[in-house]
Amino acid sequence: MVCLVVRKDISRQLNALCRTLTEKFGDIKSIIMNINSKKTNVILGDECVTLWGSDTISDTMCGNTVEISPLSFYQVNTVQAERLYGKALEYASPESSEVIADLYCGAGTIGLSMAKQAAKIVGVEIVPQAVENAKKNALRNNIANAEFHCGDAGEVFGKLRKQGCKPDIIVVDPPRKGCSPETIGFMAEAAPRKIVMISCNPATAARDAKLLSERGYSADKVCGVDLFPKTGHVECVVLMSRDKA
Repeated sequence: MVCLVVRKDISRQLNALCRTLTEKFGDIKSIIMNINSKKTNVILGDECVTLWGSDTISDTMCGNTVEISPLSFYQVNTVQAERLYGKALEYASPESSEVIADLYCGAGTIGLSMAKQAAKIVGVEIVPQAVENAKKNALRNNIANAEFHCGDAGEVFGKLRKQGCKPDIIVVDPPRKGCSPETIGFMAEAAPRKIVMISCNPATAARDAKLLSERGYSADKVCGVDLFPKTGHVECVVLMSRDKA
């Protein structure tokens, strides 16, 4: 998928570029124009227009076929992403009776990779298109014990707790800025036995681990996974366990 981010709709001017790209690169399945008129550090806007090909692309991640739209977060290094999610599953080590909350779940790739080992996966994501992808991905892979909700984690689980849903394990994969204060507060209040934090920014991961340590959790394990060779970036996985004391 090629996603061209523009200030305004310039689809006519992009026709020649689309022809050149599709003639030269046979692997391209989709060309999307994303319109973002805001002058902020947020890269993608809310409006997407398909210029050529399909609205989404598909990949296989941890044995599951996943559909990806332009606004769904997805790791581009599939081989290393599978190692990253495998390490997260190892740290979570869910029992068959346990509920896993998957926060900032995107297209559901992490939660769906853990679904066979758990009783239930409850994913929360604030981007509507990503939630729709996650729901379709669960159906496509015949995963019946996963549900996905659009909204803020604290608000969604506030409603779910009233319905009797309490996560035993929380898996969180926030953006580079880390977890919001509301999400940290929710995780501490939910008091799962484990929190598995995946992060693309070790600095904010350390900050969030410190905040959770002040709320009764200890950082037991940490592992770095290099998804971006020859750059200064590294992903990390942190296992936080609730202090038995």
